[in-house]
Amino acid sequence: MDHKLICEILNSEMELATGCTEPAAIALCAANARAHLKGEVAELTVLASVNIIKNAMAAGIPGTSYTGIDYAAALGAVGGKVERQLQVVDEASEEERRMAIALVQGGHVRMGKKDTPEKLYVEVEVKSADGHQAKAIIASAHTNVVYIEEDGAAVVDHEIGTLVSGVPADVIDETLSIQTIFDFVNELDREKDDLHMIEQAIAVNTRIAEEGMKGDYGLNIGRNIAKAKKAGYMSDDLVTNAMEVTASGADARMAGANVPVVTNSGSGNQGITATMPVVSAAKTLGVSEDRMFRAVTLSHLIGIHIHCRFGLLSGLCGATVAGTGSACGLVYLLGGNVQQIGYAVNNMLGDVTGMLCDGAKADCALKISTCVNTAFQCAFMALDNVCVQPSDGIVDKDPEQTIKNFVRLGNEGSPVMDNIVLDVMLTKQK
Repeated sequence: MDHKLICEILNSEMELATGCTEPAAIALCAANARAHLKGEVAELTVLASVNIIKNAMAAGIPGTSYTGIDYAAALGAVGGKVERQLQVVDEASEEERRMAIALVQGGHVRMGKKDTPEKLYVEVEVKSADGHQAKAIIASAHTNVVYIEEDGAAVVDHEIGTLVSGVPADVIDETLSIQTIFDFVNELDREKDDLHMIEQAIAVNTRIAEEGMKGDYGLNIGRNIAKAKKAGYMSDDLVTNAMEVTASGADARMAGANVPVVTNSGSGNQGITATMPVVSAAKTLGVSEDRMFRAVTLSHLIGIHIHCRFGLLSGLCGATVAGTGSACGLVYLLGGNVQQIGYAVNNMLGDVTGMLCDGAKADCALKISTCVNTAFQCAFMALDNVCVQPSDGIVDKDPEQTIKNFVRLGNEGSPVMDNIVLDVMLTKQK
């Protein structure tokens, strides 16, 4: 087993981000374009794929009370720092925020849909008042800059679909399996293996969950659960506590809290969902820190294993993927074996498959709390050797085939769903 490659996969598919990653990708693209513009930004044009538009329309922009593509692009163009990657706007000054708002409210930011087979595609063109122009394109991954143009001349030019950095999806697919992940988690050496992103995920995602529990963010799903516990409507127990803490992190993130998260497969919500149920359960049950660390690692790797075939953006809710990871992590945390981890995969994908992604927004925290609840139920069933029958729906006797069936549903069904969802969302704005 290649421990170094698996660590490289983890550190490639997990990264720090502030706010929702689709607006962050737009802001990063705008910042890259601005970096090659001679003069100040006077106009911006943003073209994006259906999935990007869907996920960026209603997500909060860090450090502001605004949402949407135009504000993300404007703030990235005037206050973004390219080197900060998905934390591109978290150090923007108040003056830069005011400048971004003025660009949008002055009608200087235009946006449109890009007809492209790429699920993740952002193109930003910026112009100065004296006629200079620059353009940047991000495609395939949230920080994957494939094209930069300065006054009509290309200075970076990669074919769309090229992964400029990171581990290619086919390599991840060839490397990871449920068995390989289980073996790696048992064998990993925390002194020798580079697992710094797991350490960061536990610390950073705990911090944003705490922020969500104390602040007023979005729908306050986490705080609502806490209130229901206090009133006696919900139990103060292992599962409810994990739902509360995980949803709180998503509350804060989707409202644009200027607090970082560690992502999984390009998604902060999925990073939170792959981390916090396991962390919460370990603390409640008094499980050792080392066992918790290994369980969180397994959770993230299962999510990455599914996503490498599934793609970063889809018509299906990604919380189902991260929730599947956390169900597997919970099985491991509680002493389960590799067969029971496979049962957890089948149970989760036999349950929450079909949850729709209708954009990144406040009620993502509600979907996440649902997936966390289901993750515990599926883990407990798996530990009792109860598994959805292979005769049922998309579930197969082999959990790896169940994953393939789920991926097929997402990949082949998403284009139709995405276009319908976007049409509904845009119609509401008319």
